Amino acid sequence: MKLMSFELEMEIMRRISAQAGALILRYAEQGVTAEEKSDESPVTIADKESEKLIVNALSSAFPEDGLLGEEGANKPSKNGRKWIIDPLDGTRDFVRGNGLWAVLLALEVDGEVTAGIAHFPALRKTYTAIKGGGAFCNDLPIRVSATTDLSKAVLCANSLQKVNQFSWAKNLVEWMGQFWAVRSQGGGPDCMMLISGQSDAWLEPTSQPWDLAPLKLLIEEAGGKFFNMDGGSSIYAGNCLACTPALEAEMRRFFVKQSESVTTHT
Repeated sequence: MKLMSFELEMEIMRRISAQAGALILRYAEQGVTAEEKSDESPVTIADKESEKLIVNALSSAFPEDGLLGEEGANKPSKNGRKWIIDPLDGTRDFVRGNGLWAVLLALEVDGEVTAGIAHFPALRKTYTAIKGGGAFCNDLPIRVSATTDLSKAVLCANSLQKVNQFSWAKNLVEWMGQFWAVRSQGGGPDCMMLISGQSDAWLEPTSQPWDLAPLKLLIEEAGGKFFNMDGGSSIYAGNCLACTPALEAEMRRFFVKQSESVTTHT
C-alpha cells in the first residue's frame, strides 16, 4: 500500500478522542452502573454515548468510510477505508474508579491499519502513530527498549483468568519466573508500557479487533514486534503477543510453537 500522510485524519482523531474522553470523565464524576453484555463483558452508558459521539463525528467528516465499533457500530465501506472504534477500552477499570482506560481509534485502509490513537484522559497521555512515521506519547517520540536478556526483562500479561484454554498455560508460571518482573495492568496500559520502553513483552490471550487496531500500529512504529499465537500478524486473530525484537524468538518458541503443536494433533 502506498504510504500517505494521514495528517488530516490524525488531527480529527485527536479532536474526537479528546471530546469522547471529556464526555466519559463527566460520567465518571456522576458515577455509572455497568450492565453485562452477552459475552459477559461490562458496558455502561459512558461506553454507549462515547461510541455515539465518535460515530457521528467520523460519519460527518468521512461519509464514505466504513465503521466497526465495540458497541454495535457497523457500516460497510464504500472506498476501502474503515474506522475501528473502542469507545471506552477498560470498562472494568472505569467502573472501579481507576484511570487505566482509554479511547481507542484506528483507520484501516485496504485491510491495513494506517493511523491510530490511544487516548488516556485520566492519565493525561495520548499515544499516536501514522504508518511509517514513528510512535509518540504527548507528541514526544517513544521506542521499545533494547533489552535482550529475559532475566532483565519485564513481562506484561493481561487476562490471566482466561489462559486455561491454551496448551502453554500449565507451564506459564514457571516460564514467567525467568523474567525480572511481571506486571498486569490491562491490555492498553500494558501495551503502552511496552512501546514506551518500560516493559519488554506483552501477552494478550483474548481480544477483539477494536482492542488491537491502534495498538498493533503503535507497537510496530515504536520498533516492536506484533504477532498472534497462530504465527500470523492480524488484529482479527483473537489474541496477540508483542515484544522487543530481541525477545521475539523466545516469545514465539513458548507461545506459537506450543499452539501449533496442539493444532497439529487435534
